[in-house]
Amino acid sequence: MVFELIKKNRSYRRFDASHELSYELLTSFIESARFTPSGANLQRLRFTIVNEKLACDEIFPALKFAGYLKEWTGPAVSERPASYVIISSESELDTLLAIDLGIAAEAILLTACEAGVGGCMIRSFAPEVIKARIPSGNQIPHMVIALGYPAEKVILTDSKSGDIKYYRDENDDHVVPKLPLDELIL
Repeated sequence: MVFELIKKNRSYRRFDASHELSYELLTSFIESARFTPSGANLQRLRFTIVNEKLACDEIFPALKFAGYLKEWTGPAVSERPASYVIISSESELDTLLAIDLGIAAEAILLTACEAGVGGCMIRSFAPEVIKARIPSGNQIPHMVIALGYPAEKVILTDSKSGDIKYYRDENDDHVVPKLPLDELIL
């Protein structure tokens, strides 16, 4: 069951913007991150929920979606995320904090996926815009997770000749090549 949830949990970049996500639902996703392992149990990550439409509209232009899709400028207005979770800390990223960040983000996304919500981890953003949304001025933003109900199909496929660049197919579905298992196990 967990394996199927992992396969279903994709980086969605197009959402049904007509459906909002409640603060309570977003809080439940963060609750799962609260229980994840943390290097030396320091628990340095903090989370900011952004789900008001005007605030989401301000954050959106500060984000860069889908680096491999050079011709795509990002989701249309009707396909933008309904909410964001900003993950931050008082520290610059170090090895332990980077590991904590990945674990917490994956917990949030798996919990969201289980609830039928899709998401995308974004590390390419204008830091000053994102930092302005964090209530505590001493926080450094490390990641933004875009969240909403998916409005696209994501297809997993085996990569050909090691090509791992995702792309849109003739049906405008998002195709994500994955290296075959025999190439991953040494």
